Amino acid sequence: MELKEYFKETTGVGVLATASSEGKVDAAIYSRPFVLNNQTLAFIMADRLSHKNLQSNPHAAYLFLESGEDYEGKRLYLTKLKEGKGSEEENEELKERYDLACEKYKGEILFLVYFQVDEVLPLVIEVKSW
Repeated sequence: MELKEYFKETTGVGVLATASSEGKVDAAIYSRPFVLNNQTLAFIMADRLSHKNLQSNPHAAYLFLESGEDYEGKRLYLTKLKEGKGSEEENEELKERYDLACEKYKGEILFLVYFQVDEVLPLVIEVKSW
């Protein structure tokens, strides 16, 4: 299943992990990403620790745990590409999410941060016994 379809159809909880240039790790709950294609996605980010870490270290990981009783989901390994506005089409699709984020983070500066998807792995990999 394509990432765009997956995140449109699948509910769950996401965690974005970042680290400073000194290696100090942060993890924060994040909504599902805005998927442009299988190689690029974006998050709306407040000016907090995750965003600050990305200024000095462009690498991040996003863990998504699907709703349900099993440990189903995905791990995405990401590299920051850019910050700022997207295309008109992207902005239209993001407008509703951005408006909701603006409501939630009233008065805070928000950033649209784009990432390259470096690798996608299942949440849990089956390990065969020795």
